[in-house]
Amino acid sequence: MKERLSALAYFAGWRIVRSLPEKTAYKLFSRISSIMFARGGSSVERLRFNLSRVSPHLKSTELDELVRKSLDSYLRYWCDTFRIQDWSKDRIHKSVSLRNEHLLLDPMKDGRGVVIILPHSGNWDHAGAYFCSLGIQLVTVAERLKPEALFVKFLEYRQSMGFEVLGLDARSFGTLMNRAREKRLIALVADRDLSRSGIDVNFFGFTARMPAGPALLAIRTGIPLVVAHVSYTANGIHIDFNEVDVPSLGDETERIKTIVQRSADLFAQGISEHPEDWHMLQRIWIDGDFKERE
Repeated sequence: MKERLSALAYFAGWRIVRSLPEKTAYKLFSRISSIMFARGGSSVERLRFNLSRVSPHLKSTELDELVRKSLDSYLRYWCDTFRIQDWSKDRIHKSVSLRNEHLLLDPMKDGRGVVIILPHSGNWDHAGAYFCSLGIQLVTVAERLKPEALFVKFLEYRQSMGFEVLGLDARSFGTLMNRAREKRLIALVADRDLSRSGIDVNFFGFTARMPAGPALLAIRTGIPLVVAHVSYTANGIHIDFNEVDVPSLGDETERIKTIVQRSADLFAQGISEHPEDWHMLQRIWIDGDFKERE
């Protein structure tokens, strides 16, 4: 019952935010950001810790300001999420700028497919909506949320923009392999995997853990692997693409480790340039009091 009531409250809030005038909605979320910063709490402290490793040179007051900006960006993401399905195709196109977009578009035009991996930066749903609006078939994976009704709501939301969304479970990798062979655009948020199957990487000088799946897809199917970094602009988002060199020789396990480290380096490059847009309010490094989950 508690989960059901929580989901109903969430859905009601979603409807209200979609119906508000745009300026009012974004002012409301900016206010929520300020309240979050003032109250602190475990998520805000985790964000502060993560950003301190991204920008270790900052003084305490400068780090405070970066945390404020990051929370503003995070709440902007949520306001966008509630409203973007009502945006016109023209608005979506005008609100996106790109660099090295040929790394995505050329493989799709040539019928080769591509695996795009992203960190939790900017608004990746906005980016996905843009490429779906170009007629590109996009496949992604979403972690199952609780309550189940909330997961279904997000599933329907992303499907309405043209995504094919797979629930994260034991079967999802096999389906992704099939989609890769069908030469689809596979887009995966891939900067965090604390499970035993995750790959340890050097990330801003400390050990983090990231998923092996994208590297394995690229190795076994031969399709290109590209890092996309999404950052906010005044009127929308900017997407920066960089190809990941996939080694063709050697043991598969070692090749996976090499690819995931190269991906992590490109994630770090984009995050360093736009730290305020990295929405990492969870643990990512596996030092300190880290406990491995199944």
